[in-house]
Amino acid sequence: MYVPRHLFFTKGIGIDKEKLSSFEIALRSARIAHLNIVSVSSIYPPNCRIIDIDQGLEMLEPGEITHCVIAKEQSNEPGRRLVAAVGLALPSETGHYGYLSEHHGFGQTQTEAGEYAEDLAASMLANTLGINFDPDKHYDERREVYDMSGKVVESDHFAQATLGSEGGLWTTVLAAAVFVK
Repeated sequence: MYVPRHLFFTKGIGIDKEKLSSFEIALRSARIAHLNIVSVSSIYPPNCRIIDIDQGLEMLEPGEITHCVIAKEQSNEPGRRLVAAVGLALPSETGHYGYLSEHHGFGQTQTEAGEYAEDLAASMLANTLGINFDPDKHYDERREVYDMSGKVVESDHFAQATLGSEGGLWTTVLAAAVFVK
């Protein structure tokens, strides 16, 4: 059984005439192009520790199958705003799992996309923990409910945004939470 004990966040931007190459360049920008990326769903394992990217990369070998919660968006439309974000929500109870969320799309700012992803993760965790909240309320109002419950201890986000390149080039943005053994 493999349960990750470490996690780091990264993000990148890639631009190229080929869609796939722009993704490869975004992976290089994020410093994870040398890994075999496997996209996984959104559970933050119990007792997992967030580390910085340099620590995480030292623990990984080129070609290693590496699990990530990854968000990416691509376009060859000049001037179009692209966003990719990963949200995080951690429970206050040690030994309980948390949530990661991925969000990708168009038109939002980097902050808007990041806050949206954070909201998704926090809402999933709150729902799992049985916290009653009104999903139609603004995230800041729901965050107060989460905080008062004492069950959601921390939430955060990691996001990347850019504008589509000129000249018919493909632009890729990505944000990832990378799991490490």
